Amino acid sequence: MIRVQNITKNFGAVKAVRDVSFEAPDGKITGLLGPNGAGKSTTLRVLYTVIKPDSGSASIDGVDVVTDSLEARRRVGALPHGAGLYQHLTARENIAYYATLAGVPKAEIDGRVEKVIDELEIIEFADRQTKGFSQGQRTKVALARSLVHDPHNVILDEPTSGLDVTATRSLRDIIRKLKSNGRCVLFSSHIMQEVAALCDDIVIISHGKVAIQGTTERILERTGTDDLEDAFVAAIRRVGPAA
Repeated sequence: MIRVQNITKNFGAVKAVRDVSFEAPDGKITGLLGPNGAGKSTTLRVLYTVIKPDSGSASIDGVDVVTDSLEARRRVGALPHGAGLYQHLTARENIAYYATLAGVPKAEIDGRVEKVIDELEIIEFADRQTKGFSQGQRTKVALARSLVHDPHNVILDEPTSGLDVTATRSLRDIIRKLKSNGRCVLFSSHIMQEVAALCDDIVIISHGKVAIQGTTERILERTGTDDLEDAFVAAIRRVGPAA
């Protein structure tokens, strides 16, 4: 489980995140939805310990991401938006290198790498250098890196950005499989249709604050709308920019 409690993060005069709270439970896909610049990526960077909040707290399976960041990292697999690969390494080498960084015992690395290569259907290009890969191939390898240490919690920041229809459908199937395996999946996007198709619970952020959260049905009910796009517009209008 991922829990966020009243986190705030400023970058100088820019109030990126303002008192954000939500939970992402195990065995569900929780969507983090909002317009560009709403604070989604900043919130996720706090969770995978790249930055520290100015106030508030966040935890992964009860492990505080600030006071015990190393243990929190072991419990989460993160796919940041625009995650790069080492271009002169093969897909297999990229995944194995990350397994080493994540603390996977040396004797287990080859087996773990083969497992994610098989699960994500990477075998066709596993031994090619990643330079020149398509966006879909790069995303699959980056996702494999984030899963090779078998984390229970998975954070995906706009993972379908730049993917074609086939690659998007394939990635959605992978995300649903993670859910069916009981993992906690936190999925960020600004595409309403995608969130509606995948997510059990939705948190809509606007101007760095939570505008509304709940199931799709609950959000539609609370906003008095018939589809998620209209609900999204209604919700973000309630939250003004930071003073």
